[in-house]
Amino acid sequence: MALIHRVTVDGRDYFLPDPVDELKQQILEAIRAGGGYVTIPPLRGGPGIEILFSPGMPVTWSQIDVADTSPEQSESGYADL
Repeated sequence: MALIHRVTVDGRDYFLPDPVDELKQQILEAIRAGGGYVTIPPLRGGPGIEILFSPGMPVTWSQIDVADTSPEQSESGYADL
């Protein structure tokens, strides 16, 4: 099982890999400072996306357990599907 985090910012969903503790802290600091950009890392490769967080902006966090999608290899060398 893989743990995926979903953060919804102003109605848009972003999916993040674990861990997210540092990212949550960066978002809180930006909001407490009256606003600021925070880079949201990509789930799989890429540069991520910068979002301007400001006080009053709705932000919701949730966690999703996702089954591992890589098929297991049998002793014969073929994937068990």
